[in-house]
Order: sequence, then C-alpha cells, then structure tokens
Amino acid sequence: MMSKRTGRLAVLAALPAAVLLTVSSSPALAEEDTPAFQLDLEQLNDSGSKGTALVSLRGDEMTVWIKSEGMVPGQPSAQHLHGSTEGHDFVCPDGSADTNGDGILNNTEATVHYGDINIALTVSGDTDAATSGLAVDRMPVADDEGKISYKRTIKVGQDVVEKIKDLHIVQHGIDPNGNGEYDFEGAGKSELDPKLPQEATAPTNCGEVKGAAVGSVPVGGIETGSGATEAGISTGTMIGAAGAASATAAGVLFAVRRRTASGAAAAKTGGAA
Repeated sequence: MMSKRTGRLAVLAALPAAVLLTVSSSPALAEEDTPAFQLDLEQLNDSGSKGTALVSLRGDEMTVWIKSEGMVPGQPSAQHLHGSTEGHDFVCPDGSADTNGDGILNNTEATVHYGDINIALTVSGDTDAATSGLAVDRMPVADDEGKISYKRTIKVGQDVVEKIKDLHIVQHGIDPNGNGEYDFEGAGKSELDPKLPQEATAPTNCGEVKGAAVGSVPVGGIETGSGATEAGISTGTMIGAAGAASATAAGVLFAVRRRTASGAAAAKTGGAA
C-alpha cells in the first residue's frame, strides 16, 4: 500500500508546471513585505498620452515601473518624481494652469501645481534633480508606436520613503505640430533651457498616488489599460492559465485521495482497491 509520504510526492510529481509556478511566484509569498503604490498617468497638453506607474518600497530602495503610450515616437521622454517631502498639497494640473494663455502648459506653470523635481527617473547614472533633471540622453525613448516601458530600482532617502504618497510621476515631451519630433517651430524655446525646444520639456502626462498601498508587487509586471503586462502577457491570460491549471491539480488531488481512500477501505476488508 502507498505510504502517505509516497502519495504526497506522487501528487507533487503529477501537478502541472503552471500550478507549481503559480504557487512559487505568488505575489503574497514573493514580495509580502513590499508595499506598492499605483499611479494612473493622465494626459496634459491634450497630448493623448496615458499610462500606469507602480512604485514599491523595500527599505531605502524604491522600484519604479512605468508603462505609457501616446508618447512622441522615437523621442526621449524626461520623467521625474515631482513634489515635496515636506507635506505640501501638490496635485496634477489641468488646462487652467496655462496662465499665459499661449495654449501650452509649460513646466514652470505646471510646477506650481505638482512641485519641483524630486528624483529624475533616468535609465542609468545618477537620479539627482539638479544634475539629471534635464539629462535627456539618459531618459527612456519611446518606440515606433509611442510606447515606453521603464523599470528601475534606486536608493532614496528616508524622507521619500515616509512621504511617497505626496509625490507625483510626470513624463515630458509633446508634439503639438504633429511632425514626429521635438522642434522649435512647434512651441518655441523651453523656458528651462533655451537650447531645448519647449516640446521636449512640456509635461505630457501626470499621475498622483491614489489612496493606500495597493498591495505587494505583482509578479510579471503591471497592467495597463490594454491589459498588457511587462512580460507581454495579459493579466486575464495569467489568471485563466492559473485557473485551468488549478482545476487540473484539483482533479489530480481528488483522484489520488479517492484511490487512497479506496485502498484504505480495501485493506480493512481484505479486498482489493
């Protein structure tokens, strides 16, 4: 008769790989102590840009995921954590923030609402606001479809850890004249640096941390409006696959338990299972 230990090993051997992967990579198990905060990036300057960002904290390490679309194809997008860690009530601006009425919400006008750069979200190198705020050569570049996928883990100060919900993520770069590049004809010179076009520095979207932590970091990336994850697999597909695998596993477990129970009963009566 099969021992309980042998039976358990047989069950594990029979489980589909998808089930074992689901169990071993469960967000609750893998990142139980890593709270995450979601930000929905909404368009500024009628750019049509939108996206989703996720910020997680583990000690003094902050990981930022950003997936956005509607960016200027093939062009870099400066992006930052904006706001103050001193508790000011900063928000993402709307069209009324265009105080000079020129039709373009520039960064100076918007900063009144979402605050100064706190951390530059570069792809490499330092993230200091003073030295990397306009480091366009180290910012992510949109693909040919105007999409950006970004992930980086950086060390931050305790003030950022404690005040993360007071900060915002802002991406920059617009194309009002629709020629597919940053130029001076579209909106003139940037008020931040006259060597740069206004199109390169004007904000294209902004997101605020909403409410409390959304939970632990999801395995496989973050979901955007299209349902795509960082790994390129939709959340629905992941859930569906896990559900199907779990159903198969349940059938295996039921069959093993039934055989085990039948064997035990047969042993008591002297019969065969």
